[in-house]
Amino acid sequence: MSPTIDIHSLPAMDVAGRLGRLREMLEPAGCDALLVTKHENLRYLTAFSGSAGMLLVAPSGALLVTDGRYRDQAAEQVAAAGVAVEVEIANSGGQLGALGRAARGLGRIGLEAASVTWSFQLRLAELFEGSALVPTKAVVERLRVVKDEGELARVELACQVADVALAQVKSRITEGCTESEVAAELEYEMRRRGASAPAFETIVASGPNGAMPHARPTERQIGGGELVVVDFGATVDGYRSDMTRTLSFGEPSGELRELVDAVFAAQRAGLRAVTEGASGAAVDAACRESLTEAGYGDAFLHSTGHGVGLEIHEAPAVAAGSADILPAGAVVTVEPGAYLQGRGGARIEDTVVVTPTGARVLTKSTKDYTL
Repeated sequence: MSPTIDIHSLPAMDVAGRLGRLREMLEPAGCDALLVTKHENLRYLTAFSGSAGMLLVAPSGALLVTDGRYRDQAAEQVAAAGVAVEVEIANSGGQLGALGRAARGLGRIGLEAASVTWSFQLRLAELFEGSALVPTKAVVERLRVVKDEGELARVELACQVADVALAQVKSRITEGCTESEVAAELEYEMRRRGASAPAFETIVASGPNGAMPHARPTERQIGGGELVVVDFGATVDGYRSDMTRTLSFGEPSGELRELVDAVFAAQRAGLRAVTEGASGAAVDAACRESLTEAGYGDAFLHSTGHGVGLEIHEAPAVAAGSADILPAGAVVTVEPGAYLQGRGGARIEDTVVVTPTGARVLTKSTKDYTL
């Protein structure tokens, strides 16, 4: 794979059409306008990828405010995406002033309740005096569940980058390597192949550390016959991948081999359960029932999966009790695991696209565990 990714060769994303679809959701959400403060939602709606900014989406216009660091970037990214939004560059006080002027006459302004602090809400109440502030939940996030062709291409490329990185690193891992060394090698290989960053903090957990689902890499040396849980992903143009493989130097003990085999069977059951119209709870149940039948039900310590896109954890939820229904075009993970305290753990995870006929698996790395 070329070390440089040509984003322009990928299918275009329909960024320009998203504000119109959002406006159709405002009235059902109980508001006339929405103040977007969550970074990923701001990027989704405008293509602006800076670290600071807010977007006021009103019935007849939209205003993006950010600071001088992003004067050129904001204008270029918004224009390239063809988004009909006004851009205002100012310090924090000037940004609020611009928002206040743009909000005049609006009756109900929605706030993203999960991303607005109490203190900022009080400040906004003063700023938008005369307007009612309405808490909203996951309005933009619901739009983000179904990915368009351009988004799917970016997630798939992020999966390919991670696949190649793992193949390269597996050939260089030797007994006695540390967890931290393996994690660093994976992140280097992903960046070398064009990833802008890891999708999240890479997990490499060997031996008893593998019994902790979100263990951080340490200087522990990897020993023969023990399991190594490797959970990582790449970021390409803002979109992420997520994959876990469980590895072993040489043949693991009978107990650990049975553990990996049980997790492998559970993951196959979960993948078979993924299809358009299935519930996240049903996919979770398929994995959980398989592990329970194998005697590891109490060792499955987390949910089966989650949506993936601009965030590594987003809707829909693939978990017990989840009311989310999987639509075609959603991207989710299927990642059952089982963890034996003090002895080790196993997890196998793929990133998949939901289709009308099942799951299209994007992460292609082999699931053979013996190095």
